[in-house]
Amino acid sequence: MDAKDILGLPKNSFPPQDKKSRPPKESHRKPDGISREVYALTGGLAPLMPALDSSQLKKKPPSDEKVAWQWLGFTSSARKDNLHLYHWVRVVNGVPPTGDYSFAKYNRSVDITKYTNEEYEKYLTDPRWTKEETDQLFELCERFDLRFIVIADRFPSSRTVEELKERYYSVSRALLIARNPSPVDIASHPLVKEPYNVSHDLERKRAMSLVLSQTRQQEQRDEEVLAEAKRIAQSRISAKVSQEAEMAVASNAGVEVTERTIQGETVSPLPSNAQHPSIPVPSSMSTENASTLASLRILRVYLRTYALEQMLQAASSTAGLRTIKRVEQTLQDLGVNLKPRVPTKSVCAEHLELRKEILTLLNLQKQLQYKEAEGLPFREGSYTETPGTPKHFHHGKQDRAFVPDPSFGGERTGKRDQKRKAPGRLSEAPSSPAQSKRPRKLKASDF
Repeated sequence: MDAKDILGLPKNSFPPQDKKSRPPKESHRKPDGISREVYALTGGLAPLMPALDSSQLKKKPPSDEKVAWQWLGFTSSARKDNLHLYHWVRVVNGVPPTGDYSFAKYNRSVDITKYTNEEYEKYLTDPRWTKEETDQLFELCERFDLRFIVIADRFPSSRTVEELKERYYSVSRALLIARNPSPVDIASHPLVKEPYNVSHDLERKRAMSLVLSQTRQQEQRDEEVLAEAKRIAQSRISAKVSQEAEMAVASNAGVEVTERTIQGETVSPLPSNAQHPSIPVPSSMSTENASTLASLRILRVYLRTYALEQMLQAASSTAGLRTIKRVEQTLQDLGVNLKPRVPTKSVCAEHLELRKEILTLLNLQKQLQYKEAEGLPFREGSYTETPGTPKHFHHGKQDRAFVPDPSFGGERTGKRDQKRKAPGRLSEAPSSPAQSKRPRKLKASDF
């Protein structure tokens, strides 16, 4: 019994509604070779390019081959005891594989040099080593394939790894030289070309231990040093390239000067056998001016051409356009030409030095203006006081003597009159000057 039965309503009181027919979904078949999850991520669309190359896929065996796995025995040439073992082998068409064990090729051994008693007595004697110790060393080297850490652990006497290496390589090198009388045949052999160096090996291990024991802060400091060294090397390379470019420009200009001289232009070159006097360059001259003078020294002749323009541009390359104009204005105020009329070496050097000093003066003036602008608020703040704040002057512990004001009574009367006035007219009255200290009232005892 439900609510409709209680209210007496029919159970099918609402008219039936026609269900909307949904369009049938297009079924996409999942392609072969791709998982269901990956296919769902693609949205049912096949990729334009294949995800895997067909050559990387596992190829199916031909239909005419019958592959089976059998438990077969084998022997390995790496073992000397002819041990017979078993393993699973892939057999095709019932034909088992033949040949040596497939992993026997990885069994590599070191060829240890052998020596006789006569060779030892003739070439290999060493006061620090006996024949028994040398025989034990070579036996362990053959057994452990020159793993000197293991050999040092198994060696009966207390010998370091470096001592064992030195004895083994020195014996091998002596036998190689003794058995080959012609030094040309063994000149390229590693034992002869690069003999073992004990001190170098010890230094290498010490440096390796230092590197491995470094902290993170030391590693960061080393990285910063290496980065700074790299930056310095790059700056030197760039400076060298720019210097070579300036030398090339200077040499080209020298060739042009020579050609103009041949054509008959008025040029006063220095003789080839004359010594070129060095230009007196002050110690404070910048590197740009020094490079410019060096390039001009190569020219041998100063002309009123682009070479002089390049000289002036190089002298003021670090300054801005407004600073250059101020320098030129200062030159005009001093009565100096913007370009030397007689551009000799000494004149050009003095002109460059004058421009440099003017540029330094302008920079100092600018810095002075900045400093004065920074100190102006502090100077003004030391003399100005907040209005209405009384000043207290204490000279020791002695109070200042009171001086009566003859107009004291009049001032009080004027203040009473101002209080009687309307508030609107108070703004018209002139403001009284700020007083540093208000006079105290007179008492009867003061008269």
